[in-house]
This record gives sequence, structure tokens and C-alpha cells, in this order.
Amino acid sequence: MENEIDKKGLLGWFATNHVAANLLMFLIIVSGIFTIATIKKEIFPEITADMVTITVPYLGATPEDVEDGVILRVEEAIEGIEGIKEIHSIASEGVGTVTAEVEEYYDPKLVLDDVKAEIDRIITFPSETEEPIVAELTIRYQVVTIVIHGNVSERVLKTYAEQIRDELTAMDNISQVDISGLRAYEISVEVSEENLRRYGLSFEQLAKAISGSSLDLPAGAIKTAGGDILIRTVQQKYLGSEFEDITVLTKKNGTEIKLGEIATVKDGFEDTDLLTRFDGKPAGQLTVYTVGQQDTLDVAETVKNYIAQKRTALPSSISLDLWEDQSLKLESRMDLLVRNARIGLVLVFICLLLFLDLKLAFWTTMGIPISFLGAFWLMPRFDVSLNMISLFAFIMSLGIVVDDAIVVGENIFEHRQRGLGRVEAAIKGVKEMAAPVTMAVLTTIFAFIPLLFVLGTMGKFLRVIPIVVISVLLISLVESLLILPAHLSRKRKLKSGK
Repeated sequence: MENEIDKKGLLGWFATNHVAANLLMFLIIVSGIFTIATIKKEIFPEITADMVTITVPYLGATPEDVEDGVILRVEEAIEGIEGIKEIHSIASEGVGTVTAEVEEYYDPKLVLDDVKAEIDRIITFPSETEEPIVAELTIRYQVVTIVIHGNVSERVLKTYAEQIRDELTAMDNISQVDISGLRAYEISVEVSEENLRRYGLSFEQLAKAISGSSLDLPAGAIKTAGGDILIRTVQQKYLGSEFEDITVLTKKNGTEIKLGEIATVKDGFEDTDLLTRFDGKPAGQLTVYTVGQQDTLDVAETVKNYIAQKRTALPSSISLDLWEDQSLKLESRMDLLVRNARIGLVLVFICLLLFLDLKLAFWTTMGIPISFLGAFWLMPRFDVSLNMISLFAFIMSLGIVVDDAIVVGENIFEHRQRGLGRVEAAIKGVKEMAAPVTMAVLTTIFAFIPLLFVLGTMGKFLRVIPIVVISVLLISLVESLLILPAHLSRKRKLKSGK
């Protein structure tokens, strides 16, 4: 009668129903393996910075002028917006930057719209300032950096760098590639005061003639019986030779004075102190980033294959190399997890084998991979990817994941030693340990729960740790209470009949 009572309940039913326990185990294993193959892999979790930046170019202005003419006006305009926590400002030469930190639980996009509306109302900016740039601050993670170098001119390096960037971004799994280490293109116009006086021109008149002759401008539409005809001028200039042909003055006799006749037009690069060298040769860099659901390892592999193919198509004077491959850090952390898990499995199995029996040692040790695969399956449900922080959480879980299975398995083994049959020992052992094991797991879970409520940017990173650890512990608890007893209660055909 006692055995019949013991077999009631969820724990007793699973202990005697090997098919249900195996189905549950295979569901966890298959789901985990499938998730590992499809889960997003990245260096760090993709988060939002919850910040809005306002950048106002003020060319030629000193930091003091930027503070008086830009910073103070922007701060006064946005300080009353609901949802802004703090405002940080930087006044630099030629530009002013204001960063508004958004309060927790406020939608940064709504705050961004409010900030744009307030900035558009400012009419007291100095006339020399350019259009303010208002944007939500985004965090991008670098995957790899490509270095293009060789004993060639800066223009040649720039041309090939732009070609490589366009070819990379044309691929399905790469969206953002930035070029650095090479100066930006610039067309400069140098005119002497003597020439201006000779033709009776002022500097402002010359600048107005150049800007008015280099633009694309819509000019309305003409309604016809066949439909509307849109009219626009397409006169935007992109080359120095095109600027030289701009007419800056027309004399009374119809003679046109071209810009190239009175000024020197240089089609070159910005006059900045920027020098990049790689192996002693002029160089430029292309940095590849991941965005959205792009996989870090997949992007890195794509870039490596592209470099191997592109090298054969480049001139012998230009070389292409890989630099700062951040995916190696992720691979190293994954290798560390696999190596530690392998060592942990072996050590746990050997220790249990020394003091218990083979079957108990095997199924108790299996609790580690089953718990980890179950956690892998749960991670995407909580918007957690496989990254440096989640891998750290898995490594930290290795030391605590199998404790409940060891306790339950040892108690079942103890009842077997006292003479109970496999089924009876499994049911009694798991029921005796269900409450203390559950409380022990919950105690550990409660220790990690506060990390879920850390605020700010750091909290968005730290939340990954408790989610992973709690997932591992919960799957481990399910494995030790529902799956492990069923395996230990399974009868083998022995001469003793047990």
C-alpha cells in the first residue's frame, strides 16, 4: 500500500514512466542543439544607449563662441522636455555637441521627436552655423578591421578602399563598413586679393557665384495633357575641373570670366594632420560592424573569404590584410566554455564513479549538458544572444549546475543500498530530496535576481548573467527531479531479478 501511495504525484509518475522522461530529455536536447545552430552570436549584447545627441557645426568658431552661440541655446531649449535625465555638453572648435540622457522606462524615440521639435524652434543660432544634427546615439560593435596599404598615392588607396567598402556592403550579411585613416575629399579654391581687385569682385560675391552654380534645384512642374512634367536643374559639381568652368563674372561686352582664370582650384584632400602607416607603407582602414540580427562569426568568415579572393584581383603594389579580428575573442570564450565543460564532465563522472555506481555517475553527469542545452533553448525567448557575457555566465554555472542531481542521485543510491528496489528507491529518494533541492536552487536563483533590476546601460549588460544562470538552474532542477529518477529506476535484466 505504501508503494502505491509513493507512486502518486508528478514525481512518482515520471519516475515510473520512462517514455515520458526520455521524451522530455530528447525535447530539451534537440531544442538546444537546434537553437545553438541558429542563435545570434555577437561580441556583446545589442543594446540601446538611451541617449539623444544634438550636433551643431559652427565652422571657424572658438570653443567660447560655440558655448555662447550654440550650447547655451540648445540646453535652454531641451532642459524642460519630459524624459530627459541629464544633459552633457561639449564645446569644441567649430562644433558644439549636446548629449541628453533619457530616463529609464522612457521611449528614446519619443524623446528624440520632442528634442527635434524644440531644436527646430531655435531661431537665434548664429548665421554661420549649419543645420543641427539630432539623432539617437547608437552602439555599434566592431567585428574586423581590414587594412589596405601599399606604395601608392592616397587617392589610389582611397579609390580602392571605397570599392572594397561598396563590395562588402553589397553582401547579404554585411551592412556597415566605415573607412578611416584616409583624408576626406575636398575641393579648395584659392584666389589672391590682387585678382579680386582686378575684376572688381569681393570674396562674398565669389563664394555666392560658386555656391549658386553648384546645386541641384527643383523648379516646379508644368501641367500638360499627357501629365505633369517636373523641372529641375542638375548642376551639382563633383570635380575640380567642373568648378573651374563656373562663370563668376560676365562683362558688359558679354565676356565671361571663369573661376579657373582668377583662382587656383585644387581637387585633393582635407588639409588635416592625418597619417596612417602599415608595415611602413601608406595605409587606410575599413572597419566592419554588425547591426541587427547579423552574426559576428558569420560576418568575420565572410570578410576573411572576401579578402582571400580580393587579394588576387588587386595590383601587386597594393596589399590587403586583416587587423583587429574581434571575433577571435568570441571564439576563444566559446572554446573556454567547451574546454571547461569537458573537464567538468570528466571530473564529475570520475568522482561519482569512485563513490557510487556507473549508471548513477553517468546519468548524473549528463545533467550538465542537458541543463546547458535547455538554457540555450530558453535564451532567445528572453532576447539573449550568445556573447561574451552570456558565455561567462555559462562558465560560472558549471560549478553549481550539477549539485541538485548529485544530491538526488546519492539519496536514491542510499535507498538502493538499504535494499529497496530500483523503482521504490527512485521514488522515495526523489520525493525526500524534492523540497530541499528545490529550496537550494531557489536560494541561488534569488541571489541572482537583483541583477535583473540594475538600471542604466550597465544593467542592460548585466541582465544577461541572471537570465542564463537562472535558465541553467531551472532546467537542472527539472532534470534532477523528473528525468534522473526515471533513468535510475529502470530495471536491468540481472540474475538477481532486480
